[in-house]
Amino acid sequence: MKTIAVTGASRGIGQAIAQHFLSHGWRVYCLARTEASVAPLLGAGDARFVSFDAASIDSVLVAAKQVLAFGDTLDALVNNAGVALAAPLAKTSTDDFLRLQAINVTAPFLLTRELFPALLKSKGRVVNICSTAARKGFKYTSAYCASKHALLGLTRALAVELAHKHVTVNAVSPGWTDTDMLTASIDRIASSTGRSATEARASLESMNPQGRAVKPDEVAALVGFLCESPAAAAITGADYTIDGGETV
Repeated sequence: MKTIAVTGASRGIGQAIAQHFLSHGWRVYCLARTEASVAPLLGAGDARFVSFDAASIDSVLVAAKQVLAFGDTLDALVNNAGVALAAPLAKTSTDDFLRLQAINVTAPFLLTRELFPALLKSKGRVVNICSTAARKGFKYTSAYCASKHALLGLTRALAVELAHKHVTVNAVSPGWTDTDMLTASIDRIASSTGRSATEARASLESMNPQGRAVKPDEVAALVGFLCESPAAAAITGADYTIDGGETV
């Protein structure tokens, strides 16, 4: 049976990715803060809960050990867990900046490093969920953009380093996706500008030529191709944007 570890599996893109692989008969290690948060996945196939807090180095290292305790091989790792922050530079605290780096960059680095022996045995595949913020700058998101640019850099460096070992490392960079992160941004815009939630949503969706939010299932399908398909065996160091044309 093929195995995959997915961080941030309790909601949004991570949950959609976990569901995709469960529906394809994979064993999925669902890394999340609480078992209750992944309960719907645990009854949907061979899913196993692994306690994981991306903000804690100790938690990340313990989670890696637990995954390895399930078996010494791993076919894929998806570093999806992440956090965003919207604030002007003057209102972005040092703690905020460091927290985003810890969750969005350090946790993927540590987990990939610790799980590499298992990935090596299966000539596995790593996918890091980045963002269009890894490819361009957005105002009021200096900490977030910095973290996602760093994650993309990590992706490319590891792809080169591990290519001769036949472990692929790629990035998927969604634009605005219909998740709770989008909902939070809509609420924030509505609160600060006085616009309705509908107007706030339209302003975000207008950022891409398709005029809509990306669906989590669409991101999951792309991740599925990179992890499952024999046709993706030679793809490494790539960054696949899925953003309705936003960064064209």
